[in-house]
Amino acid sequence: MEESDSVPQLGQIVRIRRGREAGQYAVIIGLTDDQFAWLADGEKRKYDRPKKKNLHHVEVMDFVSPEVQNSLLETGRVTNGKLRFAISKFASMVVTDLKKGE
Repeated sequence: MEESDSVPQLGQIVRIRRGREAGQYAVIIGLTDDQFAWLADGEKRKYDRPKKKNLHHVEVMDFVSPEVQNSLLETGRVTNGKLRFAISKFASMVVTDLKKGE
């Protein structure tokens, strides 16, 4: 969390910097304490088997998926489809922002 020292939120997109899944995006679906978070992407890492990851090993993006956040707060669960949708929505936003900056 070098860029922003803000507290990560449920439904927030992160980019994994360390480990086997480095460079991939995931969604925070749970927080254990101020050091670890549970991550899932809906494809390789499903909601039922999230990855516990040190927050120093991820880059917290400035995007919170309202669909995922509302689902987690209301029911305590989220579908893998919503996770995939949130990541694809974020990826399309990043691509369009990069095209605008050319």
